[in-house]
Amino acid sequence: MSDETNGVAAEGSPEQYAIGISFGNSYSSIAHISGEGKVEVIANEEGDRQIPSILSYIEGEEFHGTQAKAQLVRNSKNTIAFFRDYIGRDYKSIDPTPCHGSAHPIEDEGEIRFPVRDTESDTPTKVPVLEVATRHLKRLKNSASDFTGKTITAAVVAVPTDTNDEQKATLSKAAANVDVEILQFMPEPIAALLAYDSRSSDAGADRLVLVADFGGNRSDVAIVASRGGMYSILATAHDYELGGSQLDLVLVDHFAKEFEKKNKTDPRKHERSLAKLKLESEAVKKTLSQSNSATFSVESLADGVDFRSTINRLRYETVAFKVFGRFTRLVEEVIKKAGLDVLDIDEVILSGGTSNTPKIAKNIEQLFPESTQILAPATTSTALNPSELSARGAALQASLIQEFEKDDIDQSTHEMVTVTPHLTTAIGYLVTGQPEDSFAAIIPPDTAVPARRTKTIDGLEGDILVRIVEGERAIKVTKPEPKAKPETNGATDDDDDEDDDSEDDEPEEIREKIWKPTNKLAEFVFRGLKKNSKVEVTVNVDAELSLSITARQVGGKGGIRGEIKSAETAHQNGSA
Repeated sequence: MSDETNGVAAEGSPEQYAIGISFGNSYSSIAHISGEGKVEVIANEEGDRQIPSILSYIEGEEFHGTQAKAQLVRNSKNTIAFFRDYIGRDYKSIDPTPCHGSAHPIEDEGEIRFPVRDTESDTPTKVPVLEVATRHLKRLKNSASDFTGKTITAAVVAVPTDTNDEQKATLSKAAANVDVEILQFMPEPIAALLAYDSRSSDAGADRLVLVADFGGNRSDVAIVASRGGMYSILATAHDYELGGSQLDLVLVDHFAKEFEKKNKTDPRKHERSLAKLKLESEAVKKTLSQSNSATFSVESLADGVDFRSTINRLRYETVAFKVFGRFTRLVEEVIKKAGLDVLDIDEVILSGGTSNTPKIAKNIEQLFPESTQILAPATTSTALNPSELSARGAALQASLIQEFEKDDIDQSTHEMVTVTPHLTTAIGYLVTGQPEDSFAAIIPPDTAVPARRTKTIDGLEGDILVRIVEGERAIKVTKPEPKAKPETNGATDDDDDEDDDSEDDEPEEIREKIWKPTNKLAEFVFRGLKKNSKVEVTVNVDAELSLSITARQVGGKGGIRGEIKSAETAHQNGSA
């Protein structure tokens, strides 16, 4: 193998090459920036871009990914799955339920271990979860090296927002064991948002984004304030028992009952039959995300009986109705937790493999007004693959920081942004003669400081008073006027019934977001402005929350400047 293939420069010094890793509990993904400067999700040796986070052992030979997942039927006790959330954890704090159909975690010498026969010996080895993570990362690294032709030396890893320092330290140790330096741990919602922003010409626009990451056996939702290209996580919500596996179980029950009805045997009572049910139900679920119907087919499901059945999407959505409702409620929960309204959310990004399910996207779309963009395959034709978002965002970040010094990276992590002071109210302006609901925001709420924004007010004439004020968001509800009832003129009882039914057709009340001006900060007077004059207002908030406000006529001479100390605006201080 050449030096170039090994990722070693001609003079012998290692070449720094960083990738993005999405280390999921069910699936993992790896990505890098191609020679053309585009994000590319890497396929492993089997051609899979969504690589099951599973390891399996047969007579000392290690299988990984899809090959390992296939062993859940015949070799479940030697197959390790769903281990990501156990990394860096105490045994008493974990839920071993997801491992019911695979190697079960045990406590040994104060560590979480998996008893598997990973050698040719018949005696099981108690493999620590750190070693399992090391082996998994090694396989991911090798796949990336084979694909790129370079030795992978560093990575940015996307992790859930509730990943603690101990878990990060253990992951860093696992990566170091395979000679990979973790440059940064990136919150998964930030990675997903960065994946979209990287291809947008308006990525720096101020907006509130809800990122819903629906994975294999857990779901995480976050609200992110994107302010001038800086990301701040305002609120998060988690459900550790909600994901694609719950939808799989709905299908497992559906087909098991159908099989039992025909054959008088419940396949769920047999370990191998249940494993077959789970694997085929997951395949059916994925097919129903793309097609209106799917076929379930398993040879020798139970008692040597082959089973074949079909299900359409409508039937699937009916039997999984309660589970679909849980995804929607989790989204509603995080909005409430952030103290926001659905009208405040400018964009919704659905991430994670389960987000490919059309019914989930459609239900969430119904929560929001038409002005809110829902980025998911079922709602937007240009949406990115939800399964790849975290890896894409991590790869983009890796390409940006791989040449930085370690201290510089530590000082520029996204986690730091979320604990800096923020403005809890908007700062905007009102113009003489305009109603108070014409408040226009210059700096929106939830903006991290220091911050600087400029706004141009046009169409002005004569003597003008510009007031700089704080503004709070409010929801204005307009109730429609009731429909006039038709004259009865000899109407029968049946006619009355029809009138009663028509009440259901009354238009719904209209809800809209408005700004309510509160605290006055400054006033600027401009006299004798010519028709269609413009005034430019600049608001600067420093790290101590002191305000500097400048207003000047565009094309005119001079300007007016005001200073407001932080003590006078202390109520603006807040933290995300």
